[in-house]
Amino acid sequence: MSTHKHMVPIPGSQRKAVPNAKLLKASDPAENIRVSLYLRSNPKPPAGLLARISKLSTELPGARNYLTPDEFNQVYGASKEDLAKVESWAKEHKLKVTDTNSVKKRVEVEGTIADISRAFDVKLHDYEHTKLGRFRGREGNISVSDDVAGIIDGVFGLDTRPVGHPRLRRGFTNMESWSKLKPVAKSKAGDGKATLANPSTQWPGTFFPPQVASLYDYPQGTDGAGQNIAIFAFNGPPSPDQHGGYSLDALKNYFENVLGQQTPQITDVVISGSGNNPGPDTQASEQQGDSTGEVMLDMCVVGSVAPRANIFMFFTEFNSKGWVDAISEAVTGNNNISVMSISYGNPEKDPNSLWTQMEVRTVNNSFQAAAAKGITICVAAGDDGSDEGSTDLAEVDFPASSPYVLAVGGTKLVASDSAVPSITSETVWNEMFQQAGATGGGVSAVFTKPSYQDGTNIPPSVNPPHKIGRGLPDVAAVGDPLTGVVVMHIDGENLEPIGGTSASAPLWAALIARLNQGLNAKCGFLNPLLYAKLNSGVLNDITSGNNGKYSAQAGWDACTGFGTPNGDNLLSALSGGKDQAKQKKVLAQEA
Repeated sequence: MSTHKHMVPIPGSQRKAVPNAKLLKASDPAENIRVSLYLRSNPKPPAGLLARISKLSTELPGARNYLTPDEFNQVYGASKEDLAKVESWAKEHKLKVTDTNSVKKRVEVEGTIADISRAFDVKLHDYEHTKLGRFRGREGNISVSDDVAGIIDGVFGLDTRPVGHPRLRRGFTNMESWSKLKPVAKSKAGDGKATLANPSTQWPGTFFPPQVASLYDYPQGTDGAGQNIAIFAFNGPPSPDQHGGYSLDALKNYFENVLGQQTPQITDVVISGSGNNPGPDTQASEQQGDSTGEVMLDMCVVGSVAPRANIFMFFTEFNSKGWVDAISEAVTGNNNISVMSISYGNPEKDPNSLWTQMEVRTVNNSFQAAAAKGITICVAAGDDGSDEGSTDLAEVDFPASSPYVLAVGGTKLVASDSAVPSITSETVWNEMFQQAGATGGGVSAVFTKPSYQDGTNIPPSVNPPHKIGRGLPDVAAVGDPLTGVVVMHIDGENLEPIGGTSASAPLWAALIARLNQGLNAKCGFLNPLLYAKLNSGVLNDITSGNNGKYSAQAGWDACTGFGTPNGDNLLSALSGGKDQAKQKKVLAQEA
């Protein structure tokens, strides 16, 4: 490195040591690693495109003029000049450029840990932690020389500690062994249709996902046709035993033999790691990082509620590079994603220092860019009530706290036992006393209150100094595992009721796909419309219960947002109140 250049810290890159992590040794200086460098967006985007983007969120979906790929790149991509400077800088530091992508505004480089450490002025060490496993870590800032300072906005791949965990909850823990339970419904031989027994006969109060969609009045005649839904699956490293994935045979048995539906089109998109690598999906394996149960839950819900949508499974590693690269690919890639379902998260200010400001900023930038392409992002709000962290303070999850996502809370749903069931009660999900979790929700300590929440009664945080920030969730759906959704186990033979906001988020993702189909337009970033025009009389307002430090009330609250779905109401409101009887008839004929 030239001696006349000064090293400049990248804002928000500082890391602290993980509490109680054991330092093993300095990382092998000869080991080759790959690092993702994310650059700033084009510093001189066309003013006309910026004006179009700012107008998008105020318009109904059918009137929105989303950016073309070329226009998107002009605003959110990296400039040729910036890319060239970073490539030159990388070569000067003995780093091999393995990929350059202006749309992703990313330069991937590869080099030895010795050269990487010098280039970014860091010291890398190997650590071991009882919960996080073995990982490569660092302390302090990441720095770059002054010729690229301000251009390189984020560096990912130096630290491999796991970031985020699934947001599912299992109930009925009093049973001898859920894995021994047998399916409660089988298809009639030869007719291709299922005889749906009520799962409540075996697990009182639970539902199959299509039954929940019916209770929430998802628009009839819609099935998600033509929509591409991204579901995220995180697995490995640091542990080679960190599994996560699905069994196609198990899913086919669920969709076709249990529910009498078709198996949706499924495409794997491997960003990094081992790809589809299902584990045993047991309580023990889940504690070791096996996300198989999460993957199966998400796929069973989305695939049964929007059976003709195309499901894209994004497989990535459970670390900051895995997060950033996967989100970036879903937003900027060629799969034409219209809805994203994310059932993972971590407290914004986790004491284990899992999120850095740099990581949050980079992921949030991708979420913001997604709005310009008409992508709706549904994120689980968390399953540990108002206290998502391990401290006594109230805490909310990121990425649910991003102002550019639809944060989804959880409820306890009770329905009538009749030929045509209907909702008899719905309250805030809070089963902490039964160790079955509670919906996340509260006030962000990272993000200020977005302008679309200005007319909403967002309370001050219960934490000192009681600031008002981004309030979440925005909406909710059933999440209580005791009234949860019955899905297929990885073995393909046994069913299990599961809840958590990991069930709530994909229920909303499937609904958005069906709304897109019904509108023949992309809902995209819904929050501004939700808070301005859909905040009364559209959703099922939940007014009873609490998640610990916050309570439900009429209108928005920090437990369930504006409430749970009424699909018909949403379709009508988002179409500008068109004649829904006529629209339903057309949709039914097309289906």
